[in-house]
Amino acid sequence: MLQHLNLPTIDESVVTVDGTTYALVTTSVPGERKLVVVGDGAGFVGEKQADGTLLCSLTPENARALRQRLAWLRPTVLGLQTTAGFGDRLGIATPGHVQATRGTGVAPLYAQQSVRENTRTGRTPQNVVDDAMWGAFEAGWREAWGADADHMKTLEDIEPFVSAGYSFYTIDPGDYVDDATETDDDATLRQKAEALPWHDLQSSLQDAQARYLKRFDLDQFAITFDEHTLLKAIAKYGGAMAHVARMTQRLREVAGSLPFEMEMSVDETGTTTALAEHFYIASELKRLNVPFVSLAPRFVGRFEKGVGYIGDVQELEQNIAGHASIMRYFGNSYKLSLHTGSDKFEVYPIAMRYTGGLVHLKTAGTSYLEALRLIASVDIPFFREILDFTRGRYETDRKTYHVSATLDKVPSSADLTDAQLPDLLNQFDARQVLHVTFGSVLDTYGSRLQRVLHEHLTEYHAYIKRHFDKHLAPFRRKG
Repeated sequence: MLQHLNLPTIDESVVTVDGTTYALVTTSVPGERKLVVVGDGAGFVGEKQADGTLLCSLTPENARALRQRLAWLRPTVLGLQTTAGFGDRLGIATPGHVQATRGTGVAPLYAQQSVRENTRTGRTPQNVVDDAMWGAFEAGWREAWGADADHMKTLEDIEPFVSAGYSFYTIDPGDYVDDATETDDDATLRQKAEALPWHDLQSSLQDAQARYLKRFDLDQFAITFDEHTLLKAIAKYGGAMAHVARMTQRLREVAGSLPFEMEMSVDETGTTTALAEHFYIASELKRLNVPFVSLAPRFVGRFEKGVGYIGDVQELEQNIAGHASIMRYFGNSYKLSLHTGSDKFEVYPIAMRYTGGLVHLKTAGTSYLEALRLIASVDIPFFREILDFTRGRYETDRKTYHVSATLDKVPSSADLTDAQLPDLLNQFDARQVLHVTFGSVLDTYGSRLQRVLHEHLTEYHAYIKRHFDKHLAPFRRKG
């Protein structure tokens, strides 16, 4: 049907609905795709061919028109399914994510980017969701998928994501978490608790004491709030709860009748979330009628960017078991979320074992690292340049991340043979240095990097699939 265009058709994208056929074709420009509409072209902007076929650029306007025609290309809520979020800082990784997701039973959030990441990449929420949509369309994904407005911190963050059609909102109230409570005495804790914005919490300290100063029997153990434990939980997380309540109210105002779901994230804080504190957080979110489907506590040990879990795995297993028991107490009505979750291969089976699949895996920069792995093989001089550049940027760019890589363990390019370069993507310190400097790399080398990857898109997507096959295998739904 499309042979007359003399442009190769991406077969997985071809779909006919209500007598109109839609597909992506490739052009002579490396990596460039265009949308073909054969039939009713109303609402699309493109070049009309002699037979009436429209050849359209992948613009926001055409993305919007295609979403109106093909309902499965709209992000939607995914509920309590086992889910995985796929951050794509380059806007071209989604076909590889789809290839890895297909057949696993894991529900994907193909669009996932934080305000911080958008700032560093120069992209907008609309760019991110559109890029993910075109990638899903290209790969022939016809099932539900979500879009995560990740790590939103302020009321002002909300509107652009709602306008772009996001379905999942990760609220990060970390600026309101008081880590100093870990060492405060009871008098200080009480003073902090009394000073909280109780109006936003729709409660009072006295009411909270009446609710919590008791024993709660879970399936594996009991949580008992004495005065100190409760005051510490309230003083540490009460301000965060108030901020989540404000964010929820604003989300409801902006979203109107549009469905959405939420996650609360306190993983990027300085101290571990105690089990009693998790209980307090979940109970308060429910009391405040926050429509949360997942919660990301700060687990024991360290979840750092782009590398495996750092800490005692047996201790982590006990910790996850405790958090999962609290989740069950609340009726399995939300999931545990693994933030900074990429490359934590020793953690995934543990999380699945204790949650029964009520888990959300959140990844981000690992897809970018796979892009660098490819460049280390196909454009060696360019990778050498990137490596040396990142070594000069690391100490500045690391400041907003929890990372522990040291520069003296990352060799300069002059000290490595060509054959040794790809293996840097398997080394702890090098992975983190390359990971957290992505914004600076894109500012300096973005166009050149995109050009190389577009010349090798099929290979890049194969790298992504191979990498995420390993990630998703433990989460695969049986039967």
